[in-house]
Amino acid sequence: MFTATRAGAAMAITSMLCVQLGLAASVGLFDQIGPEGAAWLRLAWAGVLLLVLIRPRRSAFSRSSLLACVALGVVIAGLTMLFMAAVARLPLGTASALEFLGPLGVALIRGKGGSRVWAALAAIGVLLLTEPWQGTADLAGIGFALGAAVCWAAYILLTQRVGDQVSGVQGLAVAMPVAALTATLIAGPTVFGQLTWQLLLVGLGLAVLLPVVPFALEMLALRRLTTAAFGTLMCLEPAIAVVVGLLALGQVPGIAPMIGIAFVVAAGVGAERTGSRLTDVGAKPAYDQPAET
Repeated sequence: MFTATRAGAAMAITSMLCVQLGLAASVGLFDQIGPEGAAWLRLAWAGVLLLVLIRPRRSAFSRSSLLACVALGVVIAGLTMLFMAAVARLPLGTASALEFLGPLGVALIRGKGGSRVWAALAAIGVLLLTEPWQGTADLAGIGFALGAAVCWAAYILLTQRVGDQVSGVQGLAVAMPVAALTATLIAGPTVFGQLTWQLLLVGLGLAVLLPVVPFALEMLALRRLTTAAFGTLMCLEPAIAVVVGLLALGQVPGIAPMIGIAFVVAAGVGAERTGSRLTDVGAKPAYDQPAET
């Protein structure tokens, strides 16, 4: 049980590291085609890559699991596009704090006993880390960020459902093309005229770093963790963002963010130790095991 939980936590943390490295590497794309365009380009390439490499088979899906994959794809597109729209209107710290209401909400609602303590501790850490009281926020940006929070909560729940029903990353190979098509309807027409071969190649590389690898790792992690533990672990992402920002972008955090890092790291450790899914009623095994002979 403990081994499965630690493996799931490691996958979740690796996923978050890939996300932040991908965002840092996307700064150039934001300048050329805007944040929504950069998000669309990554989703489009990710959809193509997974469809070609995984080649999902219709026989691997029940009607219920296929619908869940389609819903997951729409949620992935919504999460990505809404968050980018929020960042365009709000300070990054404010947008991040509002978006983290999604996984924190999952952790609080689905958690039991001590797990809610870790979620509350993480919430305090996120506030200190992102300092949402800094800067001026507009209502549209707040609305986009809250929409992203709702999508993130739905993403956690749907990813776990898809991971339980479909083997490997077959489900993601359906969800990501759906996300790409959804994002194309939203942002594609405004970006097509700005594309160059150089941008396409950069987008291909970034798609591997974000979102292909992170989303695949998260789907595997959610087979080993409760949604409460996963939601709390996601609160480590602001701490990882501070480290990546410091090393890659030269962004030096203040005292409050450093204290916030300590809070969310403590919450993440607590979630790792209480987050196994092996006791979930009706759930599939939390990790692959060889068949008994």
